[in-house]
Amino acid sequence: MGSIGNVDAFFAKADKYLMSTGVPYSPLVITRANGTRLYTQDGRSILDFTSGQMSSLLGHSHPEIVEVVKHHVAELDHLLSNMITYPVVDLAERLARFLPAPLEKSFFLNTGSESTEAAIKMAKVYTGKFEVIAFAASYHGLTQGAGSATYSAGRRRGGPVMPGALAFPAPYGYRSPFKKADGSYDWEAEMDFGWSMIDRQSVGSIAAFIMEPILSTGGILDPPKGYFKRMVEECRKRDILVIMDEAQTGVGRTGQMFAFEYDEIVPDILALSKTLGCGLPLASVSTTAEIEKGCKEAGFLWLTTHLNDPLTAAVGNKVLEIVERENVCQRAAERGAQLHAGLVRLQKKYWCIGDIRGRGLLRGLEVISDPETRAPGPELGQAVSDQAMARGLSCNIVSLPGMGGVFRLAPPVTVTPEEIEEGLAILDEAFGYVLKTRSA
Repeated sequence: MGSIGNVDAFFAKADKYLMSTGVPYSPLVITRANGTRLYTQDGRSILDFTSGQMSSLLGHSHPEIVEVVKHHVAELDHLLSNMITYPVVDLAERLARFLPAPLEKSFFLNTGSESTEAAIKMAKVYTGKFEVIAFAASYHGLTQGAGSATYSAGRRRGGPVMPGALAFPAPYGYRSPFKKADGSYDWEAEMDFGWSMIDRQSVGSIAAFIMEPILSTGGILDPPKGYFKRMVEECRKRDILVIMDEAQTGVGRTGQMFAFEYDEIVPDILALSKTLGCGLPLASVSTTAEIEKGCKEAGFLWLTTHLNDPLTAAVGNKVLEIVERENVCQRAAERGAQLHAGLVRLQKKYWCIGDIRGRGLLRGLEVISDPETRAPGPELGQAVSDQAMARGLSCNIVSLPGMGGVFRLAPPVTVTPEEIEEGLAILDEAFGYVLKTRSA
């Protein structure tokens, strides 16, 4: 099972039969995942600081979720989409208890791309308009509508995007050209500039502005307090619906149930995915009774094979039960503060760590190649990421044009204080090794 020959044969088979989708394979073959740990074919233990694909909020194979899956796969797994079931209604009811008014109506899908696709269509159907604004560092998926509202990656050679796609300057304080006299980030001036560009480009048919409260794939861009409050006010002035995509930030990860609560705002439409299913394919779209009524009257249709499936709905219901019972928001805030403090210690030790940002257990660490110019350091970041993996820590590095290599650190909220320190120690070793070998 664990011999080098078998691993070589495994990857040879993968190369022969799997089509590449643009995502390079990890050199590791993971055969088991449990809690915060991944286990390789040769028995190595890897500390997971990405929660799988930023999804396994409560860790891998949480025993209560395993029992829910076992029960429903044997009793009630999948039906015609118009056959609603107790798990689906129970999940909708429980989710509504967490949602701030007037959000109260939900339906359930598979994945983040589908939830944002449905949210965009809802906004178009409800308003009768077609333009959609998104941040210039956004990631909302790669299906046609979601991909048209995604500017961080995946736009090349895909043909024409959805008509009416408009980009807004991303709130990237560390690298923004908008600065006050004291050198601090002038987000108000940047926002004024952004809206001036939108107002010039729009043909007067803006349906929605879709936003991530923390732009994850764009580099863990965490806008300053007050940013989204002002942004929502500008949308209201223009009669534009606000869609919040909380695929990675929702369900407690940032220290609040929903990251938009940080600025005391409420969107018109909320899309959840990843964390809601704790690694299983579950997403949701939630909105107000008024918008649901308008969509229904306008003939809104969203029908997919796994719409409102009972098995995944039961999982989501259990996830929310655990999040509430175990005070996951507080745990994320506490462990996140510990992680942040450790990253600040590393920043003081290593010149190549340019910026630390994020909230709760969604943290970003940006690597630079020059402390004076703050030039991006994606190659340096990748070398550190590779060394961390070799030492037993899985941590994702984002290397997109125009930014440095940004580590996305998002361990499960079940991570222990000792595991946080273990991960920080591995990062310390990895940075030390890479910088030492490069200066030798």
